[in-house]
Amino acid sequence: MAIDPAEADVVLVPGFMQGPSSWEPVLEHIARRYRAHAIEHRMHDFEGRLAEIEAVARRGAALVGYSLGGRLALHAGLRAADDPGRFGALVILGATPGIEDPEERTRRREADEELATWIELSSIEEVVSRWERIPALAGQSSALLAAQRADRLSHDPARLAELLRSAGQGALEPAWHRLETLETPLLALAGERDQRYAAAAERMAALARDGRAAEIPGAGHAAHLERPEIFSAALLEFLDQHLGQGRIVDGDA
Repeated sequence: MAIDPAEADVVLVPGFMQGPSSWEPVLEHIARRYRAHAIEHRMHDFEGRLAEIEAVARRGAALVGYSLGGRLALHAGLRAADDPGRFGALVILGATPGIEDPEERTRRREADEELATWIELSSIEEVVSRWERIPALAGQSSALLAAQRADRLSHDPARLAELLRSAGQGALEPAWHRLETLETPLLALAGERDQRYAAAAERMAALARDGRAAEIPGAGHAAHLERPEIFSAALLEFLDQHLGQGRIVDGDA
C-alpha cells in the first residue's frame, strides 16, 4: 500500500548506497499497523539529506534509520531537541553519534577521502563490487547481496563520493555529549554479531533521557535485512509504546 509521505507515522531512512527498497522486508511487517514511508533521497550531502528528512517527516512521526541513515535520523532528532514532540520516536540501527577520538576521526576522514576519490574514478559496477566485500557485509548471504544489487547499481559514483565526504563518520563532529538533551524516546539497535555497534547502542541508551538498547539475535550489521522478522518485532514493540494515533486497521484504504 503506497503511503503519502506527509501522512506517514514512520519514516524509514536508508543507509549508504541503498534506497527505499532496502526497507521493503520491514515494511511488509509493519505496514498493517503503521503508515510507513521509506525515503528516496535526491540530495547527496549531509545538510541536504537532513532537510529532506525534516521535510518528509510530519510532526510526531517516528524516524527509523540504518547505518548512515541512522546517523542522519539521530542528528535530525538532536536538532529538534528544543522542540518536544517534533518526532514521536527515534530508532537507530548500526549507527553511533560519531568518533570521539580526534586522531581516530582524522584517520577515518583520510580513509574516506581516499575511498571517495577512488569512487569518483571508478564505474558503479566496480564500486558495488568493492562495497559488497566490506567486512560489515560479510555475514550477508550471496542471495541477500544480489537482492540489493540493482538498487546499488542505480547510484552515481560522483554523488556517492559527495555524500561520503560530507556525511561520513570522519566528516562529522561527535554528538555523544548532546544525547542528554534528546527528549525523543530512543531505541538503539545492533545485530548480535555487530559487537562494536552493540556496545555503542548500550552507551547511547544510557546517555539518552529516554533510551533503550537491544541486540537482534543472529544478525550482523544490516539486521533489518538479515533478520527482518526479529527486527520488525522489536521495532513494533517500541512504536506501540510511543505511537498510537497512526495505527492502520483492517479495511483502511
